[in-house]
Amino acid sequence: MSLLSDLINLDISETEKIIAEYVWIGGSGMDLRSKARTLPGPITDPSQLPKWNYDGSSTGQAPGEDSEVILYPQAIFKDPFRRGNNILVMCDAYTPAGVPIPGNNRHNAAKVFSHPDVVTEVPWYGIEQEYTLLQKDVKWPVGWPKGGYPGPQGPYYCGVGADKAFGRDIVDAHYKACIYAGINISGINGEVMPGQWEFQVGPAVGISAGDEVWIARYILERITEIAGVVLSFDPKPIEGDWNGAGAHTNYRDTLRTEGRLRTWTRTLSLP
Repeated sequence: MSLLSDLINLDISETEKIIAEYVWIGGSGMDLRSKARTLPGPITDPSQLPKWNYDGSSTGQAPGEDSEVILYPQAIFKDPFRRGNNILVMCDAYTPAGVPIPGNNRHNAAKVFSHPDVVTEVPWYGIEQEYTLLQKDVKWPVGWPKGGYPGPQGPYYCGVGADKAFGRDIVDAHYKACIYAGINISGINGEVMPGQWEFQVGPAVGISAGDEVWIARYILERITEIAGVVLSFDPKPIEGDWNGAGAHTNYRDTLRTEGRLRTWTRTLSLP
């Protein structure tokens, strides 16, 4: 196993080539997919990246008789898993004719955020993403007795201690990996239900907020994969009087009118 570990962590920076992991949203609207390709050298802007394709019939995004879907690179991040000059690439998806596939909400969002009136307002977002860590074999929150329940909610929110905080190693690994990747992650905390946590992304301007949240979710999915834990964004993972999970979205814009600066803030709670 030590040889395998050595190869996984092998530094390829002495070569000119890099690995780009193309990431996109699958057919459910919440599942993440990715595939890797080798590129001849470092990349500094997504416009330098080639488009790529995948089999949309295998992701619920195209019929079997016409399954090709094209990935358009939109944002790049440092890869905390391969490191060096290797990158993660946030993509959206199109037909071979260049038409956004159903579910490609980023395409329309880009139109909105690039509008001069919207650019002038400088829309800031802060997104609080809650999630639950589940035991792999039983799909039950980590720290919970199999088939049973922990003590009542109360001591777990921002809690400290082996009987209150479950999965902190995963959470901290995700926190640092996001900072390494260049995501503007602003904090983490334990949530009300044991085995439940939250991370915050922002402030981020415009469409970059969405790109950063999706890559942060991807990184978290990869880390839980390594740890043998299942990640859930289910808004109500456990029935009964247990805390739910959502993505609270804080919004603020800044608009300069008649020489004066106006700012306002509101918060949306999304499932």
